[in-house]
Amino acid sequence: MRLLSCAVLLAAAATTPADDFKPEAGYALLFNGKDLTGWKTKAKAGEALDGKAEAFGGRFKAAGGELVIDPKVKGDVRIETAKEFGKDCTIKFEFKPDAKCNNDLFLHGTKFDIKKGVKGLKDDDWNEVEIVAAGGQVAYKINGEAAGTLKATREASTFEIRAEFGAIQIRKLRAKEG
Repeated sequence: MRLLSCAVLLAAAATTPADDFKPEAGYALLFNGKDLTGWKTKAKAGEALDGKAEAFGGRFKAAGGELVIDPKVKGDVRIETAKEFGKDCTIKFEFKPDAKCNNDLFLHGTKFDIKKGVKGLKDDDWNEVEIVAAGGQVAYKINGEAAGTLKATREASTFEIRAEFGAIQIRKLRAKEG
């Protein structure tokens, strides 16, 4: 009976949806795991994506608690948060790139590539990223390793994700200001 109880508990833990993630104190979710609420297209019109499960014909999709860039749908396009972040902020998330991934992140006028060969990156596995904007600099860490520090060219901006090449899955996307 104990063995059966343990098996049931393990099975329940293994099937916990990704969108049940609760961010640490001080952080707010930027992606709810269900749809693209809080995001908009980075285009002339800047279409709000609230309540929509995809953008740019499925190039960006909300699926299974993850934000997915689908490489089968072509297009060099971006989505951005509806919220603008002040000069001091931290953004964290987990991502899983495929071997062909070459996509970009933008914050405060800086660009960071997510592609093969970036220091600390594990291909086709889950990675943790932390982006810290403070004191006019934007620092990027992947799996705890410094991946780059750039001078911020803006004091405030949205957070953007660019779909360029390859697939990527993103989950547990959260931010804090200050």
